[in-house]
Amino acid sequence: MARSALLNVMVQAAMKAGRGLARDFGEVQNLQVSRKGPADFVSNADLQAEKTIYEELKLARPDYGYLMEESGSQPGVDPQHRWIVDPLDGTTNFLHGIPFFAVSIALERDGQIVAGVIYNPALDELYAAERGTGAFFNDRRMRVANRSEMSETVIGTGIPFMGHGDHVRHIREQHAIMGKVAGIRRPGAAALDLAFVAAGRFDGFWEHDLKAWDMAAGIILIREAGGFVSDLDNRQGMFDNGNIVAGNAKIHKELMRIINRANA
Repeated sequence: MARSALLNVMVQAAMKAGRGLARDFGEVQNLQVSRKGPADFVSNADLQAEKTIYEELKLARPDYGYLMEESGSQPGVDPQHRWIVDPLDGTTNFLHGIPFFAVSIALERDGQIVAGVIYNPALDELYAAERGTGAFFNDRRMRVANRSEMSETVIGTGIPFMGHGDHVRHIREQHAIMGKVAGIRRPGAAALDLAFVAAGRFDGFWEHDLKAWDMAAGIILIREAGGFVSDLDNRQGMFDNGNIVAGNAKIHKELMRIINRANA
């Protein structure tokens, strides 16, 4: 794929941070780890990856603002542009030696996501998209899956865990969906789950209680791959309410219907 200068900056930042994560992956027993909360860890690798991304993006676009998982919000001189960064999505997987984690970088312009990159260094898988130019997996064009029957679909989700999320609600929603689909998957990194929808690996996805950095890059990937993304009210309030549902036109609509009916 022919990348713009801006997308190249994002890809280079993600891959540089990813190289550092790859070096530490497999040596998780030696990492110094501190707790942020119940079952919510942050590692030296996480913080170093964020520092690497910040330095790379700052060098290329010094006036842009930031929203980063570890460092929070940092306004920029340019009020129109903001980087949204998750330096290590899937930290728990990383710390347990599970090769399903990613660097996620998105660019927001005037409140709209216009570019996104998700990189899994353990598998050397790069997903990238820019508004109006399509979505790509390792330079190969991506499209969402075209399945239209729920009975044929595999749906991704996130499952609440200790101290996080509404466990009863999730069980209610999963019960409503599981009898209608070929499978439900919970790999443990929302950014990659959304990238899988864009790549046609998952037919759909839903989750609650996510943050902007979990979703931002995946949103543009799915849209540029021909898919649909919204909150459960079919609006664009994902960053405000933390819930998201995605898929092709039919699966997106059907997932919303099933989940909303389960919670009625």
